[in-house]
Formats: sequence, structure tokens, C-alpha cells
Amino acid sequence: MSAAPLRTRDTGPVDEADQVQPDAARPLLELTGATVRFGADAALDDVSFRMFPGEVHSLMGENGAGKSTLIKAITGALALDAGTLVLDGRRVRFATPHDAQRAGVSTVYQEVELLPNLSVAENVLLGREPRTRGVLSRRRMHGRAAEILADLGLDLDPASLLGTHSVAVQQLVAIARAISTDVRVLVLDEPTSSLDLDEVAELFRIIRELRSRGVAILFVSHFLDQVYEICDRITVLRDGKLVGEYLTRELLRIDLVQKMLGRDASDFKARQRPQVDEPDGPVFLSARGLGTFPGLTGADVDLGEGEVLGVAGLLGSGRTALARTLTGIDRPDAGTLHIEGARVHLDSPQRAISFGVVYSSENRLAEGILGELSVLDNITLAVQAQRGVLRRIRPTRQRELAQSWVEALGVRPADLDRPAGTLSGGNQQKVLLARLLALAPRVLVLDEPTRGIDVGAKVEILNLVGELADNGLSVLFISAELEEVLRVGDRVAVLRDGRVVETLPSAEMTVDSLLALVASPEEAV
Repeated sequence: MSAAPLRTRDTGPVDEADQVQPDAARPLLELTGATVRFGADAALDDVSFRMFPGEVHSLMGENGAGKSTLIKAITGALALDAGTLVLDGRRVRFATPHDAQRAGVSTVYQEVELLPNLSVAENVLLGREPRTRGVLSRRRMHGRAAEILADLGLDLDPASLLGTHSVAVQQLVAIARAISTDVRVLVLDEPTSSLDLDEVAELFRIIRELRSRGVAILFVSHFLDQVYEICDRITVLRDGKLVGEYLTRELLRIDLVQKMLGRDASDFKARQRPQVDEPDGPVFLSARGLGTFPGLTGADVDLGEGEVLGVAGLLGSGRTALARTLTGIDRPDAGTLHIEGARVHLDSPQRAISFGVVYSSENRLAEGILGELSVLDNITLAVQAQRGVLRRIRPTRQRELAQSWVEALGVRPADLDRPAGTLSGGNQQKVLLARLLALAPRVLVLDEPTRGIDVGAKVEILNLVGELADNGLSVLFISAELEEVLRVGDRVAVLRDGRVVETLPSAEMTVDSLLALVASPEEAV
């Protein structure tokens, strides 16, 4: 589908050939002159944006570009300081997300926002539970939820507790909830970040079906391959301003990256580190036969001083279970763990920290950032906890400590008093890393540290990992993006069914050969 040209801001050269072509179709949703300010900062600055019925539209930009703010503005989560929102030809103002949902605008955010203590059916139909003569009918609720889940290809027990399922399944339940309403505009914010390849394919089938019904779908993702596979149109933001709107088929990937960054993509090459067959230096941490239920069935790991050990595996292979067991969050049922040759029992995160082993969770929102606390409080939280409530850090020292890490990691904006939850995903990840690095650890376990962050921020994180290793820090780096694992890891440990089946130098593998090793051992090379 084509549409009339959309004006662009003077934020860099935009060729006329890049602009979309005229069409008589009227936008289903149109945002004009949108401005949102947080104090003196403009998160959105006179941005215009539109979505047409029956198309998948991608919103692209670095972290801090204004994507999340725009999403909140069109879904009732944030009020505009200036600008208008038009839905199906009528000017609207959503006071709350519930108002937007009633008008047919539903959102699924990157971090799952459901109730894990309720059943799957209760989450899918929350607020719309079927009743008979005023009494909740669980039979009808379970039946209706089963139909909705079946539409997504999910074979789940509607009566099962949501919290017993994986993050990936919970993400699909959130999508099922969103599409179970009379949806006209569906916003998907990083919907595939916790899904494996088969689940992504199933989600795309549902997206295409909704598109055929005339639903306008906003698809926000940092996976360029997925954007180019499923999206018809792309809008690019940079520093809160509109760069332009483009047809996906007419915009080269390198051009997209340059429009997002505002500079040549060659400026953002990940640092290359020497490749080794064995740990480059003494083994600092060693695990043998680690077993947990569920998760690990006998995992062996060696992590050298100053080494980055990449970890690859499909969802359910035991990646996160390994990370949580090595850092004292989950207690092993079997196996041994040694640090600098001495056997240790890491039966709590505090115990692990005492040995210099720290953990960054894949779920930043639930197990990392405290969104309502300031950047300063988030960074100094772990140091203060280590000291105890009776040994408070002096306020001046607290600010000095936080400021040093904000500058070292390039947190933007560099406002220590700003609530951490208002930062972009990439900057939240930097704040979380600052908190851990303030503890002066010896081992840093990173579980999906680049999940849901933009191209530029990803490379900054990868470069930081290499620099930390050069300074003697041992890093366990877990990522679903195999290219990242190969780029940053000295060696790569491959997990399958809770076991480390191979540990190989990254120089010996390509993305294709690593994928074959992860998914199909008979074809691995």
C-alpha cells in the first residue's frame, strides 16, 4: 500500500526517492505535530506519524529517539503537550490506555505486563470475563480462552497458572489478550524478543492474518531481518524528531541504519578481540556436572580470567538456568563449583557477590531496574545493600559514584535525579551494568544484555564487554543473537537440553555453523 508523502524535519538529507508515493487511502490513525516534554527535554518534537488499515508499520530509531514516547502518546499512556491524534477520521484524546483499548487501540509491550498469580484464561480475558446471571462462568472463560490461544497455535491449559510458564509463552499470552478484543490498531513493542524461530514464524502468521482483516499493526523491533520480512512501511525517529517515512522495499538496510544513527554505520564497528582455543589465563570459575530441576542436567563450564565466554542455545536449552545457578539465585541439585581452585557453595546472590560473581537478568523490568527510583539510587543500590542500612553512603559520595559511572558508560540523558524507568531500554541496561560494576566484580554474568536495544547501543555494550575483559574481568555472555555471541566471545559454549555439548573457539565458527550446532547436532560442523 502506498500513501501521500509525509513531510520530514530538517534532521539530515532525505532523498525524494525515499518518500512514499501518493494514494487516496485515508490513514486509520494519524498523529500530527506531536510534542512531549519532560522538563527541558523534548522526547518528541513536532513529530507526525500515521498508520493505514491493513499494513504493518515499523517505528525505528536508536534508544532515546522517542519510539516509546510516541507509542505511549497514541495509546493513552502519556498526554501530548502539543499536537493532535486522529482515529478513523475523528479527533480523539485518550486519557488512559483503557480508553484507547475501548476505541480499538491495543498494545503489547516488550516487558510482559500480566498477572503471573492468575490463570492463563484469567489473564487473556481480564476485565471481560464471561458471566452467567452475574456470576463468573469459568467453563465459558476457559472455553473462550482456549479458542483465542488456539488461534495463536498455543497448546496451553487455560486453567494453568501463568507464572508457571516461560517468558516466551507469557509474551504470546499477552499478544493473545491484545488480539482477543475488537482491535483496529495493534501496537507490538519488541514482541519477538523472547521468542524462538518457530514462535516468531507463528506470530508472523497471526500478524499477516490480522493485516488481511484490515488491522493496522505497529511493529517495533531491533531485529532488522524481522522488520524487512514483515513490515510494509518504516518511520524513522532520531533525537525525538522525525527523519522520514519510507516504503520498506525501497529503503536499503544500510541506509536505514545511517538514518537511525545520523552518521555512517562504519563508525560503529564492534571491537575484535583475539581468539583462543582455551581460556586466555588461569581458570577463575569452574563448574562440573551442575544440575537443577528444571533447567540443567549436568553442565560443565570453565571461565578464564579476562575471558568472554559466549553461551548459545535455543529457548529451554538451559541458558538462563546456567546463569542463575552460577550466581546463587538457583541452588544446584548436583555438581560442584570452584572459584580460583577452591570449592564454593553459592547458595544465595549475596554469597555469590561476596566471591565477586554478579548477574544481570534478561528481564530488566522485573529483576533489574527499579523504574520509580532515580538513576542515582539505581546505580548505588547494590553498594548500599552490601554496606548495610547502618552504614549509609554519604550523599556527596553517592553522587560522585553515580556520576562517574554515568560518564563512563555514556548514560543519556546524564541526569542522576531522573527516574530510571523513563530512560530508553539501552540506557536502562547501562544503569544496570553501572550498578553491578560499582561492586568491583570478578565475574559478570550477562543474560541477554542487548535484548530490546538499538543498533548503536548494542555495539556500545559489546565494546564495553570487550574492554572489561581486557581489564581482567571474566564475562559469561548469553544472547539469542548468534552473531553477537561470535563477535564478543573468545569461546562459545553450546547448550542443549541442559548440558554444555560443545565449547569451541569463536574463530572456528560462522553464524550458520553455530546455528547448526545449536539446533541440529548431526549437521554441526
